[in-house]
Amino acid sequence: MTTGQPGGAVPDPHRASRPTAGRVQDPDLRRFLADSTPVAAGGRAILLQIADPVVAAGVRCHSDFARRPQQRLAHTLMFVYAVVIGTEADAAVAAGFVGRAHRPVTGADDPDRQLWVAATLYDSAMRAHTLFGDPVDASRARSVLDAYAPIGTALRVPADRWPGTVEAFEWYWASALERLEVTDDARGVVRDLLHPRFAPLWVRAVMPVVRIVTVGMLPEVVRTQYGFAWGPREQRRFRRTVRWVRVVRGLLPRGLLRLPGPLLLRSMHRTADRYLSN
Repeated sequence: MTTGQPGGAVPDPHRASRPTAGRVQDPDLRRFLADSTPVAAGGRAILLQIADPVVAAGVRCHSDFARRPQQRLAHTLMFVYAVVIGTEADAAVAAGFVGRAHRPVTGADDPDRQLWVAATLYDSAMRAHTLFGDPVDASRARSVLDAYAPIGTALRVPADRWPGTVEAFEWYWASALERLEVTDDARGVVRDLLHPRFAPLWVRAVMPVVRIVTVGMLPEVVRTQYGFAWGPREQRRFRRTVRWVRVVRGLLPRGLLRLPGPLLLRSMHRTADRYLSN
């Protein structure tokens, strides 16, 4: 559950249990991982995470989706950037914040739940690249899978639990989807996330697009459990939105697509510095 708010003492970046950062050496792979296209699937990842009842209960009781849904998404993205392409210090700070947020949450350190959380981040990133960017071949998918492995260990999942091949991941993913159960806790979080009452005006203005993309990217079995209305009209609207996003993304400079990562990491360290100074 990477949606918790940082709080309490700042994690020690030099602690012995710090995770190994995903310091990818291949420059082409680093550029791919730094691309912000997966931001479009951030809502999908959260909806999949809370389709696990234990995750949903923890998020519902210990998070503030109703007032700051965009901040919850920013924290999730910050964590991914820090662990996958950040330095060891970046990864340690991000994992420390998450660990602190999880401390009061029952079941938050359950490896099965945290493996599911990490898996939703990888799968959603790959879906976003496929839908809005360029096709991802088998070799690149395996490289990204390996690069996302530190997310699992940062969430205290034993390293050998992370799937070693794309085929193993797909088997795990299919079996995990069968065990999901959308509860009232999850539906309550979704109402706050997709219909934010207290969000800034600009956030509410883009929510119609966010909603159609988020719901359209969900696996059908999960979409049905949530009770989202989805028929030919919604499918056509989703396809039009995907085409529009692809066009806009294609017009943006590649450097601009990689800008959110450094900005989020800078924000994370500013937050850490504030806690250190208090």
